[in-house]
Amino acid sequence: MTKKYQAPIVKKAFIILKAISQSSHGLRISEISSMLNISKSTVHGITAALEDQGAINRDSVSKRYTIGITLMELGKAAYERIDFKNVARPIMEELMEQCQESVFLGIRNDDRVTVIDIVESRKDFKITSPIGTALPLLAGATGKLFLSMMEPKDLQKYFDSNHWVRFTPNTITDPKQYAKELEKVRKAGFSTDDEEYISGVRAVAAPIKQYGGYIPAIWVVGFKASMTPKKIPAIIEQTIDAADRINKKLSLQQ
Repeated sequence: MTKKYQAPIVKKAFIILKAISQSSHGLRISEISSMLNISKSTVHGITAALEDQGAINRDSVSKRYTIGITLMELGKAAYERIDFKNVARPIMEELMEQCQESVFLGIRNDDRVTVIDIVESRKDFKITSPIGTALPLLAGATGKLFLSMMEPKDLQKYFDSNHWVRFTPNTITDPKQYAKELEKVRKAGFSTDDEEYISGVRAVAAPIKQYGGYIPAIWVVGFKASMTPKKIPAIIEQTIDAADRINKKLSLQQ
């Protein structure tokens, strides 16, 4: 078995970048050091190198670091290379017209689900989210979808190494109950979220076959007042059909 090359300083740099990107007001060196348990001298050296490359910016007054233009450019370039979103877009638009709810396209990104495209509902009150938003894997319909694809041994390891958060009263926080839910998802080929991530919000998700290095999914999200139990079966059928049509188009490109 080939041993993976380890580069601790590179890992720390990415951990620091992630922490800075997730802070709405930026972070000082002391805050980064305390939050990540990395020595101030190491944080200082890494942030200086990242700032020199334009990956982060340091405010001269507050001394806080925020994401820089270089990182934004790299992110934009990476986003534009995800060509399957262009195939999915017209089908997402059709799905939105069918169900009259917001339609999302996303990929699994380690322990998160990253939104890469959205077609918003035409309603005045709708669910929306900026492209690039990262959702917890242990939350909502998409998380169930991606976790249902894992091997039992890997899934158990993931359960054991993660903190279970109760987002709403409906959130499943019992690993055994969650595992049973994932078994249902495997058999059904789709997943649902009944106010488990956000109170008053429901969702339906369907998988898209792996494309290159990406594992995508499409999902519909709306308020429970409009995504009623009576309408859910039709939305499930429409979402699965949309995923199937995207799969067929992608298969012609590979």
